[in-house]
Amino acid sequence: MNANRSDCQRAARRWVVKVGSSLLTRTGGGLALDAIGEWVRQLAELAGEEVEPILVSSGAVAAGMGRLGWRERPSAIHDLQAAAAVGQSGLVEAYEDRLASHGLLSAQVLLTHDDLSDRRRYLNARNTLRTLLELGVIPIVNENDTVVTEEIRFGDNDTLAALVANLVEADLLVILTDSEGVFEADPRVDPHASLIREGEASDPAMLRVAGGAGSAVGTGGMRTKILAARRAAGSGTATVIASGYEEDGILRLRRGQQLGTFLHPGRDVLAARKQWLANQLQVHGRLHVDAGAARVIREEGRSLLPVGVTAVEGDFRRGEVVSCVDPQGREVCRGLVNYPAHEVRRIKGVASSRISEVLGYLDTEELIHRDDLATV
Repeated sequence: MNANRSDCQRAARRWVVKVGSSLLTRTGGGLALDAIGEWVRQLAELAGEEVEPILVSSGAVAAGMGRLGWRERPSAIHDLQAAAAVGQSGLVEAYEDRLASHGLLSAQVLLTHDDLSDRRRYLNARNTLRTLLELGVIPIVNENDTVVTEEIRFGDNDTLAALVANLVEADLLVILTDSEGVFEADPRVDPHASLIREGEASDPAMLRVAGGAGSAVGTGGMRTKILAARRAAGSGTATVIASGYEEDGILRLRRGQQLGTFLHPGRDVLAARKQWLANQLQVHGRLHVDAGAARVIREEGRSLLPVGVTAVEGDFRRGEVVSCVDPQGREVCRGLVNYPAHEVRRIKGVASSRISEVLGYLDTEELIHRDDLATV
């Protein structure tokens, strides 16, 4: 059974908040700085309540269009890349200045979808974002529009926000848009269409009622938001699709108010994350662990340290998935490994405090972090 929506919103500790291009740009071009200030104020208040917010912000291309005086989104890739390059610095500066006024640091994180499909780059992005959150820094994530090609034409930041939610194991994905939420019919055609207050991300009916293309400055539409909610649900993240024009909308969601459309992931959060890791990733090698390591992984959900490894099979790279087996050959877990096979062979059986001594550097003390590990 799905948990109560209000309780889910109040209990969520790690939020990914996505702001779309249509909200970020004024009519006639340029950034909506007053609106940015309001969203930043709310994110700052969330951070003060021990919530970890990550902002996924569109708007680089749209901001660049405003600076360049372009009224219509261009179709040529080189024009889009140029607009993104012109607009990205101004976009981040706008957020940085306003976050600083609340005593908060920000960090620009530019990603492509390829960064999150390649396991080594996935692990790099995951560790960086995790570290930023631990330091109390608010990451500002955007697609790296200046270097991607097809992603600009066919991609969208709704999808990127869902991938980030998967990446950091977010509790809640909030997609702020220029619509009140998901309606039973297109409200531009049927003014009497009812807002869907609550549903399940995997419900086929949600896609049937979703519209098509987005605004003149954006690339998405309601359909991409439903698909993003489905993707986020794969790792147990709930999604809210709501209007970015609501006064104190983010804070009201935090208080449990029922704004917009809430989409349940439809499965237990922890079980979904572990199932995603255990079932969807190809195994590239095998680590033999001693009885003690097998026990603490199975019974306590602990990380795997190099000291617990007795033998290494395969030629895997950092960030690839390996299987761990106990002395009887039974699989204990699988997960994303932090060191390549040739280095694991050098540090197997070694205390974490000696990794730097053996390898000449230290990436992490864990061979497989517990967040990147699924027992099987």
